[in-house]
Amino acid sequence: MQWIIFMLLLFISSMEMLTQNRWKKQASAGLLENCTGCVLCSEDNGCITCHHRLFLLIWRDGIRQYGMCVHTCPPGYFGVRGLEVNRCTKCRSPSCESCFSRDFCMKCKDKFYLYKGQCFRQCPPGTAAQPGTSECQETCEPGPWSEWSACTHESRTCGCKWGVETRVREVPEAAREEGTACPALLETRRCRMKKHCPGGEHRAAG
Repeated sequence: MQWIIFMLLLFISSMEMLTQNRWKKQASAGLLENCTGCVLCSEDNGCITCHHRLFLLIWRDGIRQYGMCVHTCPPGYFGVRGLEVNRCTKCRSPSCESCFSRDFCMKCKDKFYLYKGQCFRQCPPGTAAQPGTSECQETCEPGPWSEWSACTHESRTCGCKWGVETRVREVPEAAREEGTACPALLETRRCRMKKHCPGGEHRAAG
């Protein structure tokens, strides 16, 4: 009787080992639906390693962690190529739709504005949203206006009834480097000149 029980247990153990080996062969060959593109796959956790050109995407469902192999990382992730495995790494900010690195966003989700790799509900002070985009750009705040120039006509300060005078204002160097669109930096207005030059001479403006 004991001999029969022993043989029965041996048979059951052999069948379990055969089933496990068959599963491992199928998983490693990528034949199972949940293991597409996998080099190595787990029944409980999905893909563990992927073919060379694919990225391993891992996400959590409650306490369970699951992996799959993808050609392109989904929104909110960016691809990192490694020597052993290419991974999809999640952007740190939940408001980021696509990022260049974990902390540098390239595109924000709806209702957020992008500024220097970060996403904001509103553009930070000193910036404004670019027309037709969701990106913030530094606003240009020129310095004060200069005094009005002398009234001239064709570079002469006298000898004509009407002329033009101008004034200018400077833009901070940082705004010039950013290529920011600035308001008018030069203004002109019509002015009345002396009809005749003193002594009858036409003097050029300095």
